[in-house]
Amino acid sequence: MADSSRLRVGVVGAGFIGPVHIDALRRIGVEVVGLVGSGSEAGRAAAAELRLPAYGSVEELLARVDLDAVHITTPNHLHAPMVKQVLAAGKHVVCEKPLAMDLAEGEELLRQAKAAGVIHAVNFNIRFYPLCQQARAMVRSGEIGPLYLIHGGYLQDWLLLETNWNWRLDPALGGEMRAVADIGSHWLDLMGFITGQEVTSVCADFATFLPVRKRPLRPLATFAGKELRPDEYEERPIHTEDYASVLLRFGDGARGVLTVSQVSAGRKNHLRFELNGAKASVAWNSERVEELWIGRRERASELLLRDPSLLAPEARAVAGTPGGHAEGFVDTFRALYRAVYRAAATGQPPAEPDYPTFADGVRSLRLNAAIAVSAREGRWVDVSEVGAGR
Repeated sequence: MADSSRLRVGVVGAGFIGPVHIDALRRIGVEVVGLVGSGSEAGRAAAAELRLPAYGSVEELLARVDLDAVHITTPNHLHAPMVKQVLAAGKHVVCEKPLAMDLAEGEELLRQAKAAGVIHAVNFNIRFYPLCQQARAMVRSGEIGPLYLIHGGYLQDWLLLETNWNWRLDPALGGEMRAVADIGSHWLDLMGFITGQEVTSVCADFATFLPVRKRPLRPLATFAGKELRPDEYEERPIHTEDYASVLLRFGDGARGVLTVSQVSAGRKNHLRFELNGAKASVAWNSERVEELWIGRRERASELLLRDPSLLAPEARAVAGTPGGHAEGFVDTFRALYRAVYRAAATGQPPAEPDYPTFADGVRSLRLNAAIAVSAREGRWVDVSEVGAGR
């Protein structure tokens, strides 16, 4: 990391996830040189709290001659236009998912990033839990055997009540899908990463259990809002899904199902998966990140606790603490950015990136598009049906 520590990075977005990016970058020794907020007093206050210069716009940040990279952590509708600005300036870029609001826009960003010759990454950080890397190593080594079933889900409860509100509920800001695009995309990316299999076709069912919500009359941060009074709301119709289940067919013959929900009481951030193969099974969930269950038929099943000395080399490489010293959500950002800035220190994209790139962002957008068509039309949809890049 000695070389990458000389790189200077700006972050755009002062909401929930922007400060997580900043903390992770600082922890790996990358210098953060500024924060672009909303231009409001709240944005300036956030920059001051993080001990950073506040910039009023992406243009102002890009005017710095010593800037090497930019992280985009804004609401979804701003991702593509801001990424275009960063690419036009020839800077490396890390973008929160989704990469863009639609597939065509994402494919254009990938073409521009390749032409610019810069490092480009999408923030699929869940890949970087050590035990997710361990599950991948076990699949690749043949320990699990040919996969039969790939199933699980991602459940949260932060939008359970009609008074819960966030910009993601507005399709103009978040896109035509919500639960699938926001959290389901993490699960689908993770399954592709671990199993090495592409989803070939989907059959989706959506439901919006709260068709009308109470929008607060003043801005709120993500996961906030429990303190508002009843007279501080206006009613708004909701056109995005609270829940989805998606049947999946994979390229090597495996079958699967994904269930996502943002209205599951008690589930704060519960991503779970189970892989059932011809030799063994493996299961993990994000609320018990230190445990990997390994299922056996002819001998006792196992519970592998995260201990670098017991893990595969690729899993050991992203573990930051000894066994028994718990790692969590924010640590995955550090591991992801270590990979990104190791590449950035060389000045050019590696032939085989060990981090998610814009190509992964486009793959996610294509899969999301197929799921949207399936839910709308009530049928199985081949992923190859959607997108100009098929």
